[in-house]
Amino acid sequence: MPTKPPDSAAPSVKKAYSEKLSAKVALAMADELRHRGMRDARPSGPGGVGASGAERRLAGGIGAKKVDVTWATEESGLLLGISVKTINFRDGRSKNFQKNLTNRRSDMLGEALTLHRRSPYAVVAGFLFLDKDAKSDQTKKRNLTFVNAFPRLRIFTGREDLAGRDELFERLDLLLVDANPFTPTLECYQVNDATTQVPIEDALDELVVLVAEQNFDFYEAHGGTIRRA
Repeated sequence: MPTKPPDSAAPSVKKAYSEKLSAKVALAMADELRHRGMRDARPSGPGGVGASGAERRLAGGIGAKKVDVTWATEESGLLLGISVKTINFRDGRSKNFQKNLTNRRSDMLGEALTLHRRSPYAVVAGFLFLDKDAKSDQTKKRNLTFVNAFPRLRIFTGREDLAGRDELFERLDLLLVDANPFTPTLECYQVNDATTQVPIEDALDELVVLVAEQNFDFYEAHGGTIRRA
């Protein structure tokens, strides 16, 4: 993990850190998906599949979108898209992490909307990473960012009707991360339950199952991996 700069660092330094952290998360997720049978998942490391560490740019229903993590094939098109967003630094005025929460939510919902419009059978998931201190940033005027995030996100998860609301995610998770380079920690919660931690492996297991269910003619889930039906 890159070393996190202080909240007092220049905006350009904090922006570079956030981009680097998001890129590392996306690479790790794509690598895990490849181990689960999604051979062409992107991004990849140097010399890997597609020889590209960049996110994939996909045509969407309301415009092209760069998507952080994807699995697509020639015969099926987009099968899985994962949006990765982070909020890493306290706002200088409010001293909490909530200032950019609405913007991050809007970015994620825009991705889900345009991908589902173009590929209604694709599974679209979101992972929003908050700094661990978002669970201890309560002030006299505002509750914890961690607590406030759940009601702002939970109505945008659990997409089941393929003809329903395109902005919904099949699965949406909120994660608390301590991204120090020595002993990093991670807590994962589905956005409809602020009390129960979920192993991130279980979240990815569910995505495998959802992809298989929505593309049952071609794929089936087996022990956390996906294989040809």
